[in-house]
Amino acid sequence: MTGRVLAVHRSSSHDFSKHPEDAITLVEGLGVEGDAHAGRTVKHRSRVARDPAAPNLRQVHLLQSELFDELIARDHPVFAGDLGENVTTRGIDLLALPAGTVLQLGDTAQVEVTGLRNPCSQIDRFQRGLMAAVLDRDAQGHLVRKAGVMAVVRRGGIVRPQDAIQAHLPPTPHKALEPV
Repeated sequence: MTGRVLAVHRSSSHDFSKHPEDAITLVEGLGVEGDAHAGRTVKHRSRVARDPAAPNLRQVHLLQSELFDELIARDHPVFAGDLGENVTTRGIDLLALPAGTVLQLGDTAQVEVTGLRNPCSQIDRFQRGLMAAVLDRDAQGHLVRKAGVMAVVRRGGIVRPQDAIQAHLPPTPHKALEPV
């Protein structure tokens, strides 16, 4: 599976949305340099309140831009960076990847997909009704979370818009993504 980086973002504060950048630097074992969510231990406020020593499985947030197409068609004008992602992608079905997939971003950076982003109530504060729009049900009635995937940095490097993305699947049997 291959795709492209559409945009990259970061924020040094715990804002809901992130700011567009010309490039971001991924730091092995930490996340996006200069981003509020970078670190070896959890940085998301709700997770810090539960266990501040827990490992940070949410160092990098990746979101497929195809979701924006869907949301705009449903009268939710949402664009790259609005939902707090660090890397906006195009052409790769992030939600279909198994846990443990390694994504090569550009020439050197690699992230390992740890799980799904579990959307929270901040989404509805950003835009009313958006929480329901990023959740769905599959044919069996199971909840589908469409707000992207979370990853940890396995190899650092610079990531820019238009960089290639190459997915390297883990050995079988594959484990489906779950919220982290």
